[in-house]
Amino acid sequence: MYDLAKTESAVEQKDTKISARNVQVYYGDSHAIKDVDVDIEDKTVTAFIGPSGCGKSTFLRCLNRMNDTIDICRVKGDILLDGEDIYDPKVDPVQLRAKVGMVFQKPNPFPKSIYDNIAYGPRIHGLAKNKADLDEIVEKSLRRGAIWEEVKDRLDAPGTGLSGGQQQRLCIARAVATEPEVLLMDEPCSALDPIATAQVEELIDELRQNYSVVIVTHSMQQAARVSQKTAFFHLGNLVEYGETGQIFTNPVDPRTESYITGRIG
Repeated sequence: MYDLAKTESAVEQKDTKISARNVQVYYGDSHAIKDVDVDIEDKTVTAFIGPSGCGKSTFLRCLNRMNDTIDICRVKGDILLDGEDIYDPKVDPVQLRAKVGMVFQKPNPFPKSIYDNIAYGPRIHGLAKNKADLDEIVEKSLRRGAIWEEVKDRLDAPGTGLSGGQQQRLCIARAVATEPEVLLMDEPCSALDPIATAQVEELIDELRQNYSVVIVTHSMQQAARVSQKTAFFHLGNLVEYGETGQIFTNPVDPRTESYITGRIG
């Protein structure tokens, strides 16, 4: 006889996708991230919140080794993706970034057609055998980016000609075209108007069915709307991490409460 309660808790428990232990980040002599331990779940939206300059974007960039591109930046500690060390010398950062996609604060479509914006990643990673395969990937990605219906008749038009909200959804479609497992988003709505923001938030909610999504946001309302887990950063420390509802209504650490009630930030 199986235990129903046990089965239910097993169903609710999400797999850990990314596990970080004792992560330190230095910019030259400046200690930007201190002793961060966190487990990020699969098929979940995790929000990083905290005041400007608290380290949330720096830590986000550790998760796909974007900090490698900054000469004075050093990362220490362990970050595992599906149990494998992403900082192992054998790991190719380009391949890692196909698995851990990133969407930036300001929409940054390539100066290419809408079609080529999406096709670029699959081409360089050899994901399509022929033009028919590529066409399929482009359509599927644009559908996942919730922009297919708006652009399907003008795939040859430049991606830079779209509105800001459309450009950001194009960039999300571009990020998912390489079949990533994790999507990192660094304030993806901060340059968008409220209508475009609502469209991207709706899209984020849909994307978590297939991906682990990690979003940095300055908007606590946005974190409350889109995420299931929230991490609060302050002065380079991960102060508190837990269920979003609990963080916003019953935080454990007084610093979290001070930030949420507007006393610090």
